[in-house]
Amino acid sequence: MEKEELKRLVASFMKRVYDRGLTTSTGGNISVRYGDVMLITPSGLDKASLSAADIAEVDIRSGDNLTPGLKLSIESTMHRMIYIKRGDAGAVVHSHPVFCCLFSAVDEEIRTDLIAESRYLLGNVMKVPYALMGTAALADAVSEHVKSCDAVLLENHGALTVGKTLLNAFDRLECLEQAARMTVFSQNLSVRAMDEAKLSEIDDMKK
Repeated sequence: MEKEELKRLVASFMKRVYDRGLTTSTGGNISVRYGDVMLITPSGLDKASLSAADIAEVDIRSGDNLTPGLKLSIESTMHRMIYIKRGDAGAVVHSHPVFCCLFSAVDEEIRTDLIAESRYLLGNVMKVPYALMGTAALADAVSEHVKSCDAVLLENHGALTVGKTLLNAFDRLECLEQAARMTVFSQNLSVRAMDEAKLSEIDDMKK
């Protein structure tokens, strides 16, 4: 896919994240890998009305802003570090869905043993210990955690998913928020969760 087409796709998916109620008007960020360059949503602009011209370009290794007319997201380093540490990562979606954010602030875990899709797309959801947003400490902690999983909660902050494609990463974010909602709703129900045999079967299928 050509770079401009990818930029349009990033802008389009950012609008989908906002339209689905998965973030606020200026919150969250999306990036995709384009060779040695990262294409990422900028800081401070309305996430529901971005265009290809608003998507910034960043050198993955050096962190240089190749589009100096655009203000980079404060989480650019976090995205870059993920691409550096995970060669298979093609896209990253970070946002602040309500139910995911709730679970980022409590000790309970999001259950992925209620439906097969959650287990298949998410596996076990890891929680990254708190670090101030936009800092190198957060970037390092998140990138270390996603070396072994595709979906994480950032403690008292939000959610982040990784995928080979942008659709893959976005799908995981939607599934993560759905799993968080189901976890809350299931607390007052007699739930029939999948047993270890069923979960292992799904894990093997994923491999």
